[in-house]
Amino acid sequence: CSMNATPRRRSPPRPACRAHHRREKRVSESSARFHVGQIIQHQLFGYRGAVYDVDATFAGSEEWYDEVAKSRPPKDAPWYHVLVHDSAETTYVAERNLIADPEPAQIDHPMLGDYFNLYDGTRYLMGGHAN
Repeated sequence: CSMNATPRRRSPPRPACRAHHRREKRVSESSARFHVGQIIQHQLFGYRGAVYDVDATFAGSEEWYDEVAKSRPPKDAPWYHVLVHDSAETTYVAERNLIADPEPAQIDHPMLGDYFNLYDGTRYLMGGHAN
């Protein structure tokens, strides 16, 4: 996803139908390169963040895509919702613009506790105990 050098809250509206979204997420878990809780880097803008949700395919509006996704990443591949490190911003990013952070470390984001409650040294976990 192409955006200004400073990340902004650029997430499109969430799907209205929760059942559709859950079904879509099941597909994404098997086909997505990155997973919820993983620490990533944006290849174009260099920021780090944590994935907090995955869409199997682009789930935003055409208007959002036309305005924000200037590099025209594919809509039929996974897209990721990311908590941006050292920011209060979230981003919505196409898979092709992300890489796994080669040196994953904890991030600082005010919404981190809304999605995760454990960090196992390499990734964030949603409940339970770190293995």
